[in-house]
Amino acid sequence: MRSVTGTSATVSGLTPDTAYAFQVAAVNDAGESARSATVTATTSEGDPGGGSSDLPPHALVGYLHASFANGSGYTRLADVPDSWDVIDLAFGEPTSPTSGDIRFDRCPASECPGVESDAEFKAAIKAKQAAGKKVLISIGGANGQVQLATTAARDTFVSSVSRIIDAYGLDGLDIDFEGHSLSLNADDTDFKNPKTPVIVNLISALKTLKARYGDDFVLTMAPETFFVQLGYQYYGTGEWGGQDPRAGAYLPVIHAMRDDLTLLHVQDYNSGPIMGLDNQYHSMGGADFHIAMTDMLLTGFPVAGDADNVFPPLRPDQVAIGMPATTNAGNGHVSPAEVTKTLNCLTKRTDCGSYATHGTWPGLRGLMTWSINWDRFGGWEFQRTFDGYFG
Repeated sequence: MRSVTGTSATVSGLTPDTAYAFQVAAVNDAGESARSATVTATTSEGDPGGGSSDLPPHALVGYLHASFANGSGYTRLADVPDSWDVIDLAFGEPTSPTSGDIRFDRCPASECPGVESDAEFKAAIKAKQAAGKKVLISIGGANGQVQLATTAARDTFVSSVSRIIDAYGLDGLDIDFEGHSLSLNADDTDFKNPKTPVIVNLISALKTLKARYGDDFVLTMAPETFFVQLGYQYYGTGEWGGQDPRAGAYLPVIHAMRDDLTLLHVQDYNSGPIMGLDNQYHSMGGADFHIAMTDMLLTGFPVAGDADNVFPPLRPDQVAIGMPATTNAGNGHVSPAEVTKTLNCLTKRTDCGSYATHGTWPGLRGLMTWSINWDRFGGWEFQRTFDGYFG
């Protein structure tokens, strides 16, 4: 009997961030030997890129109301608990929808009692960064329509956003374009090769900012389901027209930036019913909606039902699930038990209910919420749910 050592094999075609079991056996002219004991291994993503490598394996993302006041009350940046790994300063807004000129005006003391001074605010940013947190400027929001219809607006966007990042020493940028910021021209049907100016100019602006600040630049996006998952059924006006030209309009931006994208956290709230990969409509109010919407991002999907035009899956480390912190924060709030069911299904394939996911993703990055202020108002329930699950 001859002993063989030093052999190796390469197994290709495996899914990232997935557990596999392996056995080996020797084969000669006499046949196959008994198989070895089973060895398990989990594939990894390699270098994730996109400025995400120094985030924790599971991250909690939240928006901090920094430029306005509402019923949730003002929260000083220094008072944000350490559980929050990415803090999005809401919001930078344009001087007009088409100017590209973004301004970040902090909430005045007359509206936000207890607001810190500019020096205190900048010191709090540095303290958070020293603790390993990322602080970003979020552009847009419900009131901040941004339409980069010209190259001049694109260039103004780049310069004005850069001034905000430099003035406050921020880690990057969150794109929270809502409303009518992004829509597709009628003849723009290929998400891989967009030609609508507001789409093309936004992609160009983001690539310029990424190149300017380098590998550590954090880029996140918070689109609504209408602009992403609805693209499974409809993309823009569609071949026959009649659909909303905004349907799926974020897909070309996400796809063009996927190698530089740190996090995509779709707003799984304030949404109508959306068709999942099971071709069933899913509605807000429970784990099912979050599971179906997230499965689409991690599995990929044909755009407008075209099997030859597939939006490729994102890496699990690029995806966080967007949820409202309280019933006051937005439609679609779910209980901590439903949050746990969502995470169990996507990371362990348990508690999935009727929806069958297309994989298991223990490397799912985490959760996003609107907002830190509303979570404080609600007794930090969302934060405690995250901490309880991921430790």
